[in-house]
Amino acid sequence: MPRIYLSPSTQEFNPYVNGGNEEYYMNLIADAMVPYLNATGISYTRNTPDMTAASSIVASNSGNYGLHLALHSNAAGGSSSGQVRGSEVYFYPSSANGRRAAEIIANNLKMIYPLPDRVRAIPTTSLGEVSRTRAPSVLIEFAYHDNEEDANWIKNNIDAIARNVVLSLADYFGIPFMSPNGMQYGMVSTNGRNLNIRSSPTVNSAVIGSIPNGSVVTVYSSNNGWSSVDYNGVNGFVSNRYLTIY
Repeated sequence: MPRIYLSPSTQEFNPYVNGGNEEYYMNLIADAMVPYLNATGISYTRNTPDMTAASSIVASNSGNYGLHLALHSNAAGGSSSGQVRGSEVYFYPSSANGRRAAEIIANNLKMIYPLPDRVRAIPTTSLGEVSRTRAPSVLIEFAYHDNEEDANWIKNNIDAIARNVVLSLADYFGIPFMSPNGMQYGMVSTNGRNLNIRSSPTVNSAVIGSIPNGSVVTVYSSNNGWSSVDYNGVNGFVSNRYLTIY
């Protein structure tokens, strides 16, 4: 199953021109991503607001992740403060997977950012969460929080941004994107056998766990005969043939 390290900004000292701060709004986006991640079958570890970029890098490097994803907003500062707009997706230049993830994210952000010609994937060696992570990494600067129009765009599009990013992650990992149904539950009915939990919604995908007959699971989404479920902390896909959703 795909696994990411999710690292929303911990920079509460970066104020938005219209109230609030970078840490607050990036954590709102991360919160809004969670139902889409669960529904799509992407597991995650997430930093906490009391961490720093440095400690987030250490935590990420202690695990095994398919992508390190940092969520930020930008500021022009100085004489350009409030005058710059745009969405920038950074990657490490020698990382083929980082570049691919950044380009997918940038291309999808063009669908929702109001100035698509100002959305760019940019190589960099100067950002720690791009250059110092063991996993392929992407750092998204969604928009400029010292520009009122950009700050308002972030504030008014939290769910749309979250959905768009998870859509990109699904594309990057080569799995179907699935929208959440809202919290539901399901009863496993297999005539006594265990039900396999699979890493993606196909019978040929890897088995990552099993569920005893009669067990109750959390159902995040259902589509094309498969459901994204959680059973005892294992998030994956099961066939709807053996699941009664209620």
